[in-house]
Amino acid sequence: MWNDVELLTNEDTNTVRFGNGSREEENGGGFTGLYQVDTLVKISTTDTPLVQNPSSGFQKTYLHLIIEEDKKSSGMYHVFLLIDNGFFHITNLALVKIQTAIDKLDLETLKEVQSCVKIDFCSTKEFHEEGCSSAVLFTSNHSIHLMIGGNGDNVLTQWTLGPDNSTMGHTQSLDCSIIPGIRKMVVVENRLYILDTEDVLSLWDLYFLVMIGFPPDVAIQDFLLATECGSAPMTAQEKSSMKIIMLTKQDHNQMCTLQVCSLPSMTALYSLNISPTSCLVQTRINMDTIYLVEGIPEHPDSPNKPISSVVMRCFTEALPENRLSRLLHKHMFEEAEKFAITFELDLELVYKVKLDFVLEQLASASVGGYGQDVWSELVEEAKSNLMKIMDEQYVVEYCLKAPWPTFQTAEKMLSHASERYASLHIQEALARLATFCSLHGPHNFNTDNMAEVHCHLRDGDLKGAQLLWLRHEGEIAGKFDEAALEALLGAIPEDQPSKELYPWLRTVVVPFVRKVLPTGQNILARWLEQRARNLELMEKSGWPQNGLELAELGLPTLWMKMQSNDEYSAEEVANLRSLVGNVRSLAFFMLDKVPAPEVIPETVENSIRPYALEQQIPFDQLLLHYITDLCERCSSQTTSLFTDWESKAVAVLDCMTETDLKVDAVLEVMQKAVVPWSNMVEKLVQQYLEMEGPKQKLLKESFHLMEIRKLLRGYGIRNFNLSNNTQVMALIRYILRQNLSSSLEDSLKLADTYELPSSQIYYLHLIELVAQGKTEACMSLLKGLSPGETECVVGRLTTWARLQLEDKEHVSEEHKKHQMVIAQVMVEALKYLHIIQKEDTLKSMECENNLVMFKAIAHLQEDFDVFFTPTNYGDPKVRQQIQEHHITAYENTRGRRQPAGGGGQLPDNAPTVANDPDGKTKTISTQAGLRRLGRQLQRTEQELWSDLALRALGVGMVDKALKILSELYEHHSNPGTGKVLFTAAQRLCQMLEADTPMVLPDSTDLPALIHHLACQAITVCHPDLLLDCLELCKSTRIAMDVYHQCQFSENYGFIAKDQTLEAEMDPYSQWSFQDLFNEDCIVLDEVSVLPVQYEITNALLPISPDVKLYPLDCSCLSHCSFEDGSNYLRPLLGPVDNMLQMLQECSQLELALRVLVNSYGSCLQHVTSNIMDFNLSKQLYDTGCLYQHNTLLKEVWKTSEATLNKVAVVLLNKVFNWRVLDCDLAVGLCTLLSKTEVFKLLWKVVDNTWQNYDKIRAVAVVGAQLSHLYQETSEEEKFLSVITDAEWGIKLGKLGISIQSVFRQPPEMKTNLIPVLVKNRNITPDIMLQYCSAFGLERDTVINHNLTDGLSAALLKLSPYNYERIQVVLKIIQTAGDTVPGFSVSQSIALLQHLQSYRRIAPPSEVECSYLLEHSLQPSALAQTRLPFHILMHSSYYWKIMTPELSEETFPALLLISKLMKVSLDKLYMSAVNHVFEKSMKPLLLEQSRRGPRAAPNKQAFCVAKTLMEYIRCIQNPEWATATAHKIAQDLPPGIVKAQCLRFCLALGDTWLKDPKLKDAARSRGESFLSKLKLQFQRSATENALLGSQLGGPELLKLTGLPARLIAALYEHASVEQRYRDSVGQGYPDIHAVCKEIATINGVDVLKIRNLLLEKWICRTGQAGAKDVSNQEGLIMNIEEDPDLMRVVYLLQPYTMDAAVCLLSPILTAETWPISPSGPHLTYSHRSRALLCLIHLADAGLLETHTQIPRSKTKYYLKCFIYVSQLEALNISYTIESFLSSPKMGMAVRLVADLCLEYQVYDPQLWNGLLQKLLAFNMISHLQMVLEAICAVPSLWQISSFSRTWKSMILAPFLSASIPLSPDQQAALCRTFVLLLKCPFLLNMDLIGIANRFAQFTLPALALGTLLLIPCDVKKEKQIQGFLSGCKPRAILEQVEELMSTGEMAGIPSKVRETVLAFISQKSPNSKH
Repeated sequence: MWNDVELLTNEDTNTVRFGNGSREEENGGGFTGLYQVDTLVKISTTDTPLVQNPSSGFQKTYLHLIIEEDKKSSGMYHVFLLIDNGFFHITNLALVKIQTAIDKLDLETLKEVQSCVKIDFCSTKEFHEEGCSSAVLFTSNHSIHLMIGGNGDNVLTQWTLGPDNSTMGHTQSLDCSIIPGIRKMVVVENRLYILDTEDVLSLWDLYFLVMIGFPPDVAIQDFLLATECGSAPMTAQEKSSMKIIMLTKQDHNQMCTLQVCSLPSMTALYSLNISPTSCLVQTRINMDTIYLVEGIPEHPDSPNKPISSVVMRCFTEALPENRLSRLLHKHMFEEAEKFAITFELDLELVYKVKLDFVLEQLASASVGGYGQDVWSELVEEAKSNLMKIMDEQYVVEYCLKAPWPTFQTAEKMLSHASERYASLHIQEALARLATFCSLHGPHNFNTDNMAEVHCHLRDGDLKGAQLLWLRHEGEIAGKFDEAALEALLGAIPEDQPSKELYPWLRTVVVPFVRKVLPTGQNILARWLEQRARNLELMEKSGWPQNGLELAELGLPTLWMKMQSNDEYSAEEVANLRSLVGNVRSLAFFMLDKVPAPEVIPETVENSIRPYALEQQIPFDQLLLHYITDLCERCSSQTTSLFTDWESKAVAVLDCMTETDLKVDAVLEVMQKAVVPWSNMVEKLVQQYLEMEGPKQKLLKESFHLMEIRKLLRGYGIRNFNLSNNTQVMALIRYILRQNLSSSLEDSLKLADTYELPSSQIYYLHLIELVAQGKTEACMSLLKGLSPGETECVVGRLTTWARLQLEDKEHVSEEHKKHQMVIAQVMVEALKYLHIIQKEDTLKSMECENNLVMFKAIAHLQEDFDVFFTPTNYGDPKVRQQIQEHHITAYENTRGRRQPAGGGGQLPDNAPTVANDPDGKTKTISTQAGLRRLGRQLQRTEQELWSDLALRALGVGMVDKALKILSELYEHHSNPGTGKVLFTAAQRLCQMLEADTPMVLPDSTDLPALIHHLACQAITVCHPDLLLDCLELCKSTRIAMDVYHQCQFSENYGFIAKDQTLEAEMDPYSQWSFQDLFNEDCIVLDEVSVLPVQYEITNALLPISPDVKLYPLDCSCLSHCSFEDGSNYLRPLLGPVDNMLQMLQECSQLELALRVLVNSYGSCLQHVTSNIMDFNLSKQLYDTGCLYQHNTLLKEVWKTSEATLNKVAVVLLNKVFNWRVLDCDLAVGLCTLLSKTEVFKLLWKVVDNTWQNYDKIRAVAVVGAQLSHLYQETSEEEKFLSVITDAEWGIKLGKLGISIQSVFRQPPEMKTNLIPVLVKNRNITPDIMLQYCSAFGLERDTVINHNLTDGLSAALLKLSPYNYERIQVVLKIIQTAGDTVPGFSVSQSIALLQHLQSYRRIAPPSEVECSYLLEHSLQPSALAQTRLPFHILMHSSYYWKIMTPELSEETFPALLLISKLMKVSLDKLYMSAVNHVFEKSMKPLLLEQSRRGPRAAPNKQAFCVAKTLMEYIRCIQNPEWATATAHKIAQDLPPGIVKAQCLRFCLALGDTWLKDPKLKDAARSRGESFLSKLKLQFQRSATENALLGSQLGGPELLKLTGLPARLIAALYEHASVEQRYRDSVGQGYPDIHAVCKEIATINGVDVLKIRNLLLEKWICRTGQAGAKDVSNQEGLIMNIEEDPDLMRVVYLLQPYTMDAAVCLLSPILTAETWPISPSGPHLTYSHRSRALLCLIHLADAGLLETHTQIPRSKTKYYLKCFIYVSQLEALNISYTIESFLSSPKMGMAVRLVADLCLEYQVYDPQLWNGLLQKLLAFNMISHLQMVLEAICAVPSLWQISSFSRTWKSMILAPFLSASIPLSPDQQAALCRTFVLLLKCPFLLNMDLIGIANRFAQFTLPALALGTLLLIPCDVKKEKQIQGFLSGCKPRAILEQVEELMSTGEMAGIPSKVRETVLAFISQKSPNSKH
């Protein structure tokens, strides 16, 4: 028996530990004493211990219980009860109701609740075969999830609550592959901690069930999770603040360990050894205490002994900081304070936490309505703790946020905080407290003042809103914008009396808006106008006076006088018109009083016209507005049956005189009159319709609108008000659905009236026609529309049709018919639209796309009964499915159509369905139908036939496949066809290799066809397939050639090349060696060789076509990569060896060589491309694979090299022995052999060939090429010599001459053949020369033999510089009477005479050198002094020779030569001009430019220029002469010469244009040229003027084409400023003279430029103006400080002094610039600058005469002007007169204050001094403005002088006033009262003293108002009663009306009135009043 129970208390402080509880304690991480261990209870026994070992056979029925509240239904709970084979789920369990019913013993409710409870059992046997062990619940996305752990195949299952909120369903499982079983689970956020049956703890992701971590390898018996701080919820804890408490298993010492680790690092924080029989007490995760139950054995040293006692231990944090936190959390403040003092912890922390607790209590007290005792106690508690805290900022924040229960408490605590710490926030809070105290007494206050104003206004509390505004106007101004203004005006109730609202608006709101938000004046004006108009209905008794008064607020007199260029003038004019409109309301009132229309004219004449004249209102406009107003008021539906107003309106209209306004009135009556019109209205309208006038169009439009009303009456629509287009469209739809003949026309009329697009009407009508199936009517309608309308209508109809065809829900026959109609209509409509849009490419393409789609859908519907939606039509997968289905059907149909005998087939286009005249059937039976289906399915014909071709090949139908492929290539040459052709060719190769049965066409060369397919594929294939196609082409070509060398049918033995094949040879054959050499060989056996060859072909393309290849990948052997476990070389080697052996046996060496080279090349490229870098390849492939390929390649090379040499030698001998030597083939074969062997073989062939020079030359060519390749120079020369000899042997052999005697002999032996050549008649001189040149022989021998053959030919071969020989030849020719072709002998002799007397001055030209080279003539030294005779005779070369010779000395001689040669003399003169200019003129001009622009002109230059002009005058063509002169002028440098040259050009141009024979085109061209030339002359002359005055800077020269800007730039030249600063003032250019000259040249108005410059310099803007403002500290008193003013003085120097003063003096007094009509507005800155210029331009006497400035005070006035300008720049308004009369010290202080306000400078120290100075200078009025402004800046409230200045400012008016008060003094005291209301320190003011002062100055109303501001109710009531007892109440009421009705004093006047009236009602009848 457990008979000894010992209980111990656990406290956080000073706890005594149980003696036997001591254990070995370990701490990790450097912590000591982390936990304090306390024993709470101990149970022991004195008997024999009953517990020997823990029981392991105990079984529990209920394993786990979970209760969770239903989130969707408050008060309802879910209960999950886990058992071994499942769990019970209890729902609809209302625990709260049950508890309430039990407490009340309400059995009925219990029964009712019990009946609703549902119990569901979910079995887990299917998942946990060995039973369940634990469960945990969590919620995600408002859904409940239950995780169950157990044993068996599945160790974890997840169950989720279904949508019905009652059943649980299995969602996922976790099998036992990772963990064997689960003992315990804990969920924290999205993490799941699992302890399995093997004592391993792991961490899992909750949602994905993925293990994400596990702790160190330690056996864990149990674990708990805990947080650092128990007061915080788990979701708010940092992840690092989590801890895990683990109970480990027994170790070798038979002990257990309690460990505490931090998460997630699993750092050990604490460790304690405990007995093996221990367990953790399960607690919440946010508990900060750990409980452990431990079994203690009898002998602690023997843990296996029986347990003698059981203790419960408590582990608590031992750190003082943590323990203090727990004490504070438990609100044990006294213990916490003692504990903090004991351990020297932060004591203020205790007070702060305690204050936070008090704050919560205060909040609860304010809500719960606790008594005053509770409040007082809490306040005292807060105050005492605040006194202990030194943190001033905390004290301030606490006092601000605390919900103090009473006003006095709040004021007291805030004042306490203010005394301790001068805080801005405290001052703001006190000010708000005063405001709301004035409004509501002791209530809480809010911080959003504007929101409170709105709230009071909406509640009708105008007084409260006024007071709030008054107190916080500055704060409101800081956040006031247009939105705030609209919100303020919108918050004013409509029923607010204008009498109460008007004073506040007039004195407060309107001035505030004008000052703070000028842009909001238009908003205010509109609101006032609308408000005034509403008063007619809201306050009829005061109308129209009340409306007029309110409207006048928006248009004061000042606004009317504003300048027209004001920023807001447009809005102000609108407001003015609104006011005038409101004034007209008075006249409207007069007319409304007239009872009968007959009296209207008399009333108008007697009353309205005089009133209009008096008010200056346009009479007719007034009457028009009355008619408009009358129509608005009387035409509503409620009065539509009464038309008396119509007669009244007509009577008023008859009184009007202006026709246009009368028409406007008629329009108003028309629009408002009741339909149908009365006779009066009808007559009126007809009368004005017949008139003519500018507004007749508008009148007719309005009449048309009335007609529309009549139209709608025909459809039963009488009253309608179409406010938007949607309503109009609804009405049009209604009309169209009536389906009348006039529906469309009426709808169009209605649409035209409301300016709706007619296309929309046509669109709706077409929809109706489509619904009725009227296709033809639809097209008729569309064809009648314009192109633009058609585009719009069809576009919208297309969108509608798409939506209609997307409908899949309706499948009835009617619906199908409707869809077919839609598709048919869209096809026809889009066809028509496509015709219209054919010019617009983009639109046409879009239309065509839509047409294709709708055509396809229509055809599919009609032909194939397939109803596609546009979405399905755009899905390739759906289209592919349909196509496959119909192709299969097509093939099946064709299969059934085959005859039984198989002896043939029916025609391909024969249908299988009868009675089908169109060939369109539902079942596809023809290729045409298949094509048609493909087109409709966006399956191109190419794709369709590609599929059919490959399908045919698959079944062996080669003939059909070839036919389809031929059609594909012919009609679809693109990469897709290339891929199909390649695939087909490769598949045929595979079929031939496998000997697959196939159906072929008759007499078919299948290898040739395969090669042909490959060639076709390579011409159109994609670049990625190019290499594969190339490999296939090479291999199939070899296979074809092998096949052509095979034994055919009856041919045996050797065969010759088929000539028919030569005729049809492809381009590949044209460059192959088959052209010349055709090897003689034995025929092959096709059965043996073809399968082997195609096996090679397939081995060269080892990758299957079905394998997917990526870009740049290849399937051919030469470019494919190694594959793991595969070797692509071995399958190739066997067939290649077999093929080579068969070819060599049949002497097919050419084919053998091709097969060998092609195969070995592919093998080599395959290996080398994969093993280019062995180290890199080892990273990609297996090393063994690489070595294997290398070894195999070496073996292949050994075999290939032997075979190659053997084949090459034999084949080379065959080539040399062929009748025609193929040089290219021979060179190629030679390269395969060694160099020594090749040269030996070549020379042997040359030596053994006898006089076969063609063969010798061919062999020598081969040798020369090889020598060049091998760089054997000596061998190459030998072979070239043989080639030369062989060529001459061939050439001379054709002429009957043998060269054998000198063949291969030295060159000197070649002369032996010359006699033979000379004797031969066929030998020409050219041949002789070529022979000599070829062998290096002397030419003279040849010339001597040919001189007699013709001097004409010899003449051309003579040197053109050898005049002597040429003369001899010409004399002989002349004597013999012979002629030279193309030459005149006499002219040539004369030319020769001129040339003999001429000595050339230019070196020979390139033309001469080229001529000598072309005619093989030798250069001559005579070329340096003589001109070439032959070249001069050619006119094309004449000028190229003569032009360089031109000069002034040679010109006469060249002129004679030119006349002799009859060339153009104009061209000669032009060339002479250009030459002389370049050679003579330019150097002189350059020399002069080096000497400077002011150097004396060069006389030689003038002489040369004179010569040039004489040459130009000799040019007969005037246009050429002008152009030549202009070209010369263009090249001249700026200066006098260029200007004169341009003047000369102008004279020539005038002469040109005076030619009467000049054509119109030439004249137009000349005039255009002359105008440009004139501009150029002006620019040149201007430039010359600048250069002549030393003003040739680049900036000025750029402006020569802009003379006005140039003159302005000249006056801004730096020399103007420098001449003033230079004391000498000499050497500067005369700007005035230059500008005058430039103005004369260009015809510019100098005076206009002068005025613009004066305006620019005096009225500076932009940067200059900014500079002027920024330099205010240094006043510009000296003109040298401002360059612009110096320029003004310089500009006016040429004028007389009087003229200059008269020009500038008006600036001093004018408002705008007086010199020009469109000048700027003048400021004092402009005036001061003008005055400074006047001082420097005129003497004092003249200045006094014109400006009235005393001559002795000129400088003083200048200073005054400058100071006023600076004040003006700061928006401080002063005139020169007011400035002169103002005190300067006070002005300076005021200026600084105004500047600070203007630029928002709120430095406290600065303002502290400013306020003191303003007060010291007694500037009370300005001080009032300043204090009122800075009230909006709370940061200044804390300066020391702020409150003191407020008090002094309030009391100042009392000090200067005296009784009786003057009006100004009375107004000042009233102003003081308003400021008192605005004072932020109202609670600190001596209100009683101020009230007494008001009373002393006979202002009792203001005194009473001051007393009403006292915050204390008792004190306030006492003072008011005393005050009223001693004064006259009636006088107070009179003063309220007299002084306090301005609207500026908020609700104080009404409070004063109420207080006085209440006092009067309570006083005795005997009291005075």
